[in-house]
Amino acid sequence: MRLGFPVSVLGRAGLRSHDSRRWQNNPHLSISLAYLRDVFLYLESQQITMYRLSSNLAPYLTHPELPRFHGQIQECGAELETVGKLARRLGLRLSFHAPAYALLNAPDPHRLRQSQATLAGLTAILDGMGLGPDAVIVVHVGGHYHQRAAALTAFMRGFETLPAAVQRRLVLEHDDRRFGVADVAWLHERTGVRLAFDFLHHQLYNPDDIPTEEALAICLASWPPDQTPKIHFSTPATEMVQDRKGVPHPPRLNRHSHYINPFEFIAFLRSLPRIRDFDIMLEAKARDLALLQLRRHLARYAPDLAQKLG
Repeated sequence: MRLGFPVSVLGRAGLRSHDSRRWQNNPHLSISLAYLRDVFLYLESQQITMYRLSSNLAPYLTHPELPRFHGQIQECGAELETVGKLARRLGLRLSFHAPAYALLNAPDPHRLRQSQATLAGLTAILDGMGLGPDAVIVVHVGGHYHQRAAALTAFMRGFETLPAAVQRRLVLEHDDRRFGVADVAWLHERTGVRLAFDFLHHQLYNPDDIPTEEALAICLASWPPDQTPKIHFSTPATEMVQDRKGVPHPPRLNRHSHYINPFEFIAFLRSLPRIRDFDIMLEAKARDLALLQLRRHLARYAPDLAQKLG
């Protein structure tokens, strides 16, 4: 069982997740891959073996008005292969989370084509690295557009139009206010798309009253037996926030905390029956610092779980 974190490294100054320059400065995938090699070596030094790549790794890759960026993956074939070999040597499990605008149920045909192109680009990066089926791209169902049943059907049709190589990379995640575990399970039954369980989302949106252990089991069962499922775990922010006038407000519970509440994490794992192994992406604002802190807490409060999590 691995622990991972997304994109930004906070534990070592100067590490960048991708080339974030604006298009006027000609950013490029080759620069992002150079940054990524340094990130991988940092992960090795901290014994972290799971990491979410930035979805902007290839800047402006599919931008319809900037065609000069469209050939980055072909231009970086050797670099992608080299970085992929390094990831495999270090035993890293890599993934993407598709950007919010990538919606397979978008009613606008132009937006749907852009979404499909974005997912194809992310797939090409993972394929170029030579990564196995555990390297996935997480997507959401999308909007419900005031017609939930039609929105689910639209996702199914959008998924079916994707090339097989892209379909094999996708993992579908339920969300915190529109589509729950039962909805994504319905889509899995009709498309075969694998499912990612999200602990906080399920606490916030569970209209079918599915117990957490059962919801997790539904998602894990969607993965082939020779692949390791991944789940997302986060705890909600609880700190007071202030508006522009300085008036205090409670936080929104769908906002991730900076660090993981260790007791909630321990209780979750201890509540599970004997179940297949899975990897855990920690979605906390402190990123790698949150992962390292959780390790220290587990060593103190749950050494048996600390050993299981390496």
